[in-house]
Amino acid sequence: MSADFSTEKTFTYLKGYAMGAGMQETVSALSYARQKHNGQMRKSGEPYISHPLIMASHAVSLGITDDATVAAILLHDVTEDCGVEIDTLPFSDDVRTIVSLLTFKHQDENDKETEKAVYYDEISTDVRASICKLIDRCHNVSSMAGTFTEQKLLSYIDETTRYVLPMLRKTKDMHPEYGDILFVLKYHIHSVIDSIKATMEPYVKSS
Repeated sequence: MSADFSTEKTFTYLKGYAMGAGMQETVSALSYARQKHNGQMRKSGEPYISHPLIMASHAVSLGITDDATVAAILLHDVTEDCGVEIDTLPFSDDVRTIVSLLTFKHQDENDKETEKAVYYDEISTDVRASICKLIDRCHNVSSMAGTFTEQKLLSYIDETTRYVLPMLRKTKDMHPEYGDILFVLKYHIHSVIDSIKATMEPYVKSS
């Protein structure tokens, strides 16, 4: 991450934006997420908190100002990665519902594909959770090159194609009012994945 887009500057920008917009849960979620992710690092070597902060920045740049949605974006990994139980989150029922939908509930090691199908189907029942997941995927596909192994890259692209993009289409059909936002997210995901696949193709063919 460049110095012009540092974690601290992003945090300060989002806090000022949220305060000015009266987004109280987002203001609280900023501090809560930073506290819970303290000391955690991304595979790229950046502080983990940079991930939800960049996601939240993407959301507000797309015109998403729903307080519960942006707060949930900031908190989307605290259950899976920080051991926080959903019912202990000191936020509204709306925020807890979105975070719960975004939390992958792994139970059967031998049936991961069924679990993924159920996971994405449940997310698609809530447009706010769907948008959170799509912004999450946008940032992850943008940052996976150079950090994922070739096998992990191919697996992640396959999951995106099989589950995430169909979820996006379903969300667009059910919520046409979000069509512009969903178009931008679809374009972002497709363009990054297509670029990575084109770059990898000679190596995959020769392996």
